[in-house]
Amino acid sequence: MFPQEQDALDAIYKWFKANLKVPDRLTISPRPHRKKQAISWFKSTAAVHIQKMQEYRRLIESHGVAVEMIKTERPGYIVYEDEHQVAAYPFADTQT
Repeated sequence: MFPQEQDALDAIYKWFKANLKVPDRLTISPRPHRKKQAISWFKSTAAVHIQKMQEYRRLIESHGVAVEMIKTERPGYIVYEDEHQVAAYPFADTQT
């Protein structure tokens, strides 16, 4: 990886650290120490976050890493939600 690519990855990482909350819950069970099986999805209104993720995708794809964007109207049982994202335990028919 070229130094400017690493700098770009670092900048995107820092941006996400500053602009996206880490979900405080990733399990459907309220009991402690349960396996965290929720999947995080960006809301369609999180345009800047999606744009930043597309920048990240372009960088890692240029090094042979395959990336696929998955969209859904039914992410599953929502266990966490904020302005930019939802974390959901997927329904049986949710494409993941």
